[in-house]
Amino acid sequence: MAHIDLGVDETLFPGISGPLRYRPETAKPLMELAEVLLRGPHPLTAGERELIAAYVSGLNECTFCCGSHSAFAAAQLDEGMELVDRVRADLDTAPVPEKLRALLRIAGAVQRGGRGVGAELVDAARAEGATDLEIHDTVLIAAAFCMYNRYVDGLATVVPADPAAYADTARHIVRQGYLG
Repeated sequence: MAHIDLGVDETLFPGISGPLRYRPETAKPLMELAEVLLRGPHPLTAGERELIAAYVSGLNECTFCCGSHSAFAAAQLDEGMELVDRVRADLDTAPVPEKLRALLRIAGAVQRGGRGVGAELVDAARAEGATDLEIHDTVLIAAAFCMYNRYVDGLATVVPADPAAYADTARHIVRQGYLG
């Protein structure tokens, strides 16, 4: 049970879903931000951007967001959950392109604190072909997911007991997006 009465059956609206229903006027811009960052036109694939969200959520130990965005990434990456699990377990040895690895390192630095993103991380990402847009949006995805993670965990929302719930939601997100 969440710390506050969200006015919904939390088993039907777990994680961020309950708080979003509680405050629809704040839900709209939060979901619009997620839609633009994770699904809008971009040089990084939607799966790669979801992987950044899952990686940061895992570092933040946010069970709901990590489970959700891991499933969303897996549904959109050819290598599926095996790749997501490998990235989360050991970024240094995960089989990802060097550009993505460099961007994930930037995301990890943001998770620890924004000032941890130094010139060396940015230069390393650029050396692997990352554009300013990709660097910008990686920082923004990581920062946004620190906020989303704290929103979910700060209210102690319900986490689905069945991991299959994340896969079900992933199918919806892939088809409809965050606004559908």
